This record gives sequence, structure tokens and C-alpha cells, in this order.
Amino acid sequence: MKEGSALKVQRLLRVSNENGLHARPAMQLVETACGFASDLTLTKEAGEGEKEPTVADAKSVMQVIILGATCGTQLDLLADGDDAEAAADALERLFDTGFGEGG
Repeated sequence: MKEGSALKVQRLLRVSNENGLHARPAMQLVETACGFASDLTLTKEAGEGEKEPTVADAKSVMQVIILGATCGTQLDLLADGDDAEAAADALERLFDTGFGEGG
């Protein structure tokens, strides 16, 4: 891909399901993210006692779980690639529907 040819899309997402991004919704997120060519990064702002934000590759289940995103956590999604808009839309739908767990 040529430099400057990729689209960058940023979205603010909120975890709405009661149990947060535990294993099942993390797997849903990763499976969805892996369906896109774009680089997809989730960032959680530094919380109390943390010095730096936590950044995760949305295509890695371990990194997504390590975010420790509980109900109400806001995550910044950065999608970078030719299908960034579609990827951001798909991930946003997962968050908006509470990963099928209600919320």
C-alpha cells in the first residue's frame, strides 16, 4: 500500500455490556476485526495508578482482554487502511449492541 493512500477513521466506543470485554466478546471483536485488511487499534486512557494509556491490536484476543475494559469503559478506535470505514462501522455495531449480551 502506498503511503498516504490509506484512509484513517477514528471512533470513540463505549463498552455497554455488563461484564465488559471478557473472553467471549473479545473473541467476537477479534473475529470481526480479522475480517478487514485495515490496522485496527484500541486505546484505553490511563486509569488511576496508570501512567500511560493501554493500546491493543484489535486483531489480538490477548491484547483486547489485557485492556481490562469493564462496563462503561471508553475506548478510542483507530482504523487505518483501505477498508477503515467499513471496519470501524462493524466494530462500532458490536459495541452498540453490547456484543449480544444486552447492556
